[in-house]
Amino acid sequence: MTPISPGAPSAVPLRQDARTIALIGLAHGSSHFFHMLLPPLFPWLIGEFGFSYSELGLLVSVFFVVSGVGQALSGFLVDRVGARPVLFFALSSFATAGLVAGTAQGYAGLLVAAALAGLGNAPFHPVDFTILNKRVSPQRLGHGFSVHGISGNLGWATAPVFMAGIASATGSWRAACLCGALLALVVLAVMVWNRDALDDRQGAWAHQAPGASAVADEHPMAFLKLPSVWLCFSFFFWSTCALSAIQSFASPALQSMYGLPLSVTALVVTGYMLCGATGMVVGGFLVGRVVRLEKIISVCLLASAALLVLVGTGWLPGMAAVVVAALAGVGTGLASPSRDMLIKRAAPPGATGRVYGTVYSGLDLGFCLAAPVFGALLDRGMTSGIFYGSAITLALSVVSAALVGVGVAARLRRAAAVAA
Repeated sequence: MTPISPGAPSAVPLRQDARTIALIGLAHGSSHFFHMLLPPLFPWLIGEFGFSYSELGLLVSVFFVVSGVGQALSGFLVDRVGARPVLFFALSSFATAGLVAGTAQGYAGLLVAAALAGLGNAPFHPVDFTILNKRVSPQRLGHGFSVHGISGNLGWATAPVFMAGIASATGSWRAACLCGALLALVVLAVMVWNRDALDDRQGAWAHQAPGASAVADEHPMAFLKLPSVWLCFSFFFWSTCALSAIQSFASPALQSMYGLPLSVTALVVTGYMLCGATGMVVGGFLVGRVVRLEKIISVCLLASAALLVLVGTGWLPGMAAVVVAALAGVGTGLASPSRDMLIKRAAPPGATGRVYGTVYSGLDLGFCLAAPVFGALLDRGMTSGIFYGSAITLALSVVSAALVGVGVAARLRRAAAVAA
């Protein structure tokens, strides 16, 4: 295969870009699916083992502790050995996690399954963005980011329907876990079959941060000195705290506040993710047309925060509350491609795996810490706190994004001054 030249993007066929984008989308959707391997089964686990929501929240924390630590480290591994073999390992870990969960005899077995799923999840953002940046031509990279985000939301949206649906139909939460393992094996087979389109050793960097130049012999840890890296990390931490609350606890909170059956309130997670996917479609077109990406991020996330506050007041009719909570996903979806491109602009060249691994570990830390905190609120009957807390953390993420944008703009001005 001919290496992709950043100077000749027109030489890259649309079909070639589309194939790589679709495969990465499928892989990313699978990783998000396995975020939700256990949460949709919480009612069955409570019924069989008598766990509290705080204990179940700890399972989520274990997943994201392993994923967060592994994600920061896997960025270095991806930069060293390549993204494709790490991707195959990750999908194999998901299959193993489903098998262990399906045969677990108690809390310890579920902890092991959560840890294995977290290990599988760890490399995905360094892997995905390394392959996208190396294999997708510059003019289509924004759409690649958009599909990447959409597929993640679809994975989140599919998991509750898939897992809870199989558990309900078969009367066995174990059968649902084993079916999840089978799904991971199918995706792995697809990736192996199409491995040539995922080979990041072929191709050049498709997109480099404006005003940046490669620095030879720079220390591998030098990127950690950049304030923009840690501001991006904090952005992911705060925005993920909000997402964790919605994913794991919005359904029981709505059931308690509005007296709706669980079969209805369970739709809020799927609705939130589908609305987010819709927002990402539009966001993929916006990202290539706007210079100050942090403005898009700020407006969209603050709008989502306002909708969540409205739900938390308890003033809405029951079904309207479910709909409004789901619609909050549109704002987060619109912001997502701009978020990923903002990180790309903030990253030094040649360190994409390391930067994305470090920055996205903020996502894992957010899930890890937020799940037990919001679970404890629910155990204490503070149901409105699920939505108020989500809104507050979204507002804090806006502050982080604004500061990243200021830093990127300052670097662009310095680069323009040097060029002049």
